[in-house]
Amino acid sequence: MKRSTFLIFSITGVYNAILHTAAWSVNNFLMTGPKAYLTFSGSVAAGAHSGMEECKFQFGWERWNCPESALQLSTHNRLRSATRETSFVHAISSAGVMYTLTRNCSLGDFESCGCDDSRNGRVGGRGWVWGGCSDNVEFGEKVSKLFVDALETGHDTRALINLHNNEVGRLAVKNTMKRACKCHGVSGSCSIQTCWLQLAEFREVGNYLKIKYDQAHKLEMDKRRARAGNSADSRGATAETFHHVHATELVFLEDSPDYCTRNASLGHHGTEGRECLQTGKNLSQWEKRSCRRLCTECGLRVEERRTEVVASCNCKFHWCCTVRCEQCRTLVAKHFCTRRDAAAVPNHIRQRNRGHKR
Repeated sequence: MKRSTFLIFSITGVYNAILHTAAWSVNNFLMTGPKAYLTFSGSVAAGAHSGMEECKFQFGWERWNCPESALQLSTHNRLRSATRETSFVHAISSAGVMYTLTRNCSLGDFESCGCDDSRNGRVGGRGWVWGGCSDNVEFGEKVSKLFVDALETGHDTRALINLHNNEVGRLAVKNTMKRACKCHGVSGSCSIQTCWLQLAEFREVGNYLKIKYDQAHKLEMDKRRARAGNSADSRGATAETFHHVHATELVFLEDSPDYCTRNASLGHHGTEGRECLQTGKNLSQWEKRSCRRLCTECGLRVEERRTEVVASCNCKFHWCCTVRCEQCRTLVAKHFCTRRDAAAVPNHIRQRNRGHKR
C-alpha cells in the first residue's frame, strides 16, 4: 500500500470520524468505535488505493495524469481546490472504497454480512425471478459513507461539492452493476431464470466516471453571498446553486490551472519528460494524439529514444516438466516531450492551453 494513499483517508481522521459517530446498524448488527475501525480500515485503504490506480489509468495520456499530489486535495495556501480534476478524485476514491467493501462483504470477509437477498422470490421480469446472491451494495454504501464523508468537516461550498462528488462515485458503483442469471427448466429449456445483481469490473466504474468528468458542470455562484461564510445568506446561495444539479453529475467550482507547465507549489509536474504515443497496435484516436496534446501544444518537441527491451522468447516445453526460454533483446522506439530552443518556439505555441484541455 502506498503511503500517499493515506493522505486522503488518514488513519487518525478515520478513527476520530468513527469514534464520534452515533451507533449505527447495518444488516441488523451493531458496531461502533474502534471495533468498526479495525474491521473495515483495511478494505477502506485498499479501496482508496484502487481508486487512485484507476485514476492514473484513466488519465495516463493526458496533461493532468493523477499525480501523487492529487491525493492531498489541497492547494499550496491550504485552500482546498475544487477543480474538475478534484471532483474526479473524490468520486473515484469514494467509488473504490464502496466497491471494495461490497466485494469483501460478498466474499464473507466480515461477520454478519453477506449476500443481499432482500429481493429473492420476487418476479423481476418476464421469465425471470430474483434469487441467488446479489452483491450487497447497500452495506458497502453505508460503511463507505461513514468512513469517507466523515472526513469532510467543513461547512462551506467546497465541502458540499466534495460530499456531492463522493455520492456521485457511490452511485457509479450502483449504476454499473450487472444482472447475472441462471437457467432452470426441463432439459435445459430455460423456461425460467433466477437472476441476481453483481458488481461490474471496476474498470467500467472508472469509464463511467470519466464520462461524468468530461461532462462535469461548473457551479456559478454569487461570490459576494458565498464569501459570507457560514451565514444564512451564504447557505442560501449554496442551496440555490445545488438546486438544479443532478445527483449523478460531477460538479466543480474553479477552472483548472495550466497543466502544461511545472508548478511545484501546486504539485503539478508539467508535461516535460512525459512519454507519449505515436505508433503502436490498437491505439485509440485519443492515444494517437497524445504527442500533440502533451508536447506540441505545450510548446515542447517530441524526441524519439531507442530503448533496449529484454523479454523471454523461443520458449520450449521440456519433459517433465519445465519451460525453458531464451532472452531476446529488441530495440523499441519511445517518444518523450522535451524542451525546445526558446528562440525557435513560435508565439502561438507559447500561449498555453488552459482550462478543460488536459
